[in-house]
Amino acid sequence: MKQQRSSLEWLAKLVSFDSTSRNSNLDLIAEIQGCFDAQGLKTRLTQDASGKKANIFATLPAADGSTQGGIVLSGHTDVVPVDGQQWETDPFCATTKGERIYGRGTSDMKGFIAVALALLPEFKNLKLAKPLHFAFSYDEEVGCHGAAVMIADLVQNGIKPDGCIVGEPTELHPVIAHKGIHLFRCRAQGKAAHSSLTAQGCNAIEYAARLICHLRDWADQIKQQGPFDHDYDVPFTTLSTNTIQGGNAYNTIPSFCEFFFEFRNLPTVDPQWILKPIQTYLTQDLLPKMRQEYPEASLEVDAIAGVPAFEAGAQTPLTQLLRQLRRDDKVFKVGYATEAGLFQQAGIPTILCGPGSIEQAHRANEYIAIEQLSLCEAVLRDLARSMT
Repeated sequence: MKQQRSSLEWLAKLVSFDSTSRNSNLDLIAEIQGCFDAQGLKTRLTQDASGKKANIFATLPAADGSTQGGIVLSGHTDVVPVDGQQWETDPFCATTKGERIYGRGTSDMKGFIAVALALLPEFKNLKLAKPLHFAFSYDEEVGCHGAAVMIADLVQNGIKPDGCIVGEPTELHPVIAHKGIHLFRCRAQGKAAHSSLTAQGCNAIEYAARLICHLRDWADQIKQQGPFDHDYDVPFTTLSTNTIQGGNAYNTIPSFCEFFFEFRNLPTVDPQWILKPIQTYLTQDLLPKMRQEYPEASLEVDAIAGVPAFEAGAQTPLTQLLRQLRRDDKVFKVGYATEAGLFQQAGIPTILCGPGSIEQAHRANEYIAIEQLSLCEAVLRDLARSMT
């Protein structure tokens, strides 16, 4: 049996795996599976199409052996890249300075996973009335792809927990809602020509720019007219263009341009409401003008990733339980997206509550306060005791 690790030891081990989304996470998953095996838990693995990434789902049965119902502790194993960031420490070596632990993923969100794994032996010694599940996924940072695969497997096999706690960094505040996120790629294909012969070409960058300006106008209209939800820091649906590339020479009409845009919608806003005017402008106005210059021109918008918005409501039993455990009845809603919406779509009541601050996520010198890990231990202990 592997030696029992503390939360700090587990965090150091997890951080040591470079589980950036572009990499395999199988070594990290194997380490976690070893922990579950040592405690006698049955596990389910689901993989991506390449077989290089995996989710792991494990169940600690209730005292009577039941595996149905219960609470899921959910987290993602992947982290964002450190490329181009100026770190003062090795990002894949957990480094303690004072009351903080630095390293990629300490806050987002290996800290939560570390606490859950460290407390597993304690949970096993309790006489649980309902099971406790552990769900750790791949590729959350690039669209929650792993969680979607794992949840589909649970649904297919009739596994339906009573609730789910997603341990994203909320400073242990119970967060009852978050926006959705939808990412799109636009490709404009025109015709190249010498820049002295503009009439012979079709400028892909300029037509892409017209669509970008239309996106900004639409974003400004939503900002001014709503709908609004003032429980969010940004109380309206946002829409932005975030990367663009095109052209190959300063004196050549560009034949190609590609850009990416996203919107983050309030739970009350239907994504199709946002997309419809964009598609109408593209197909009825912009593309016909483009094809007057070059009949074979194209403007294509493809959905790259989409994560549904999430809203639990303040009166659900899980929300009330977490608020009672935390003695915190304030309303917290966040603009970032998580797998919570996917669990909710599967009929599993969900809430966000985890250690660390989202302000540290994705940044150079990411850290988590040791106090936050200790508080998370206390919250999860109280949660487990409430299930006895």
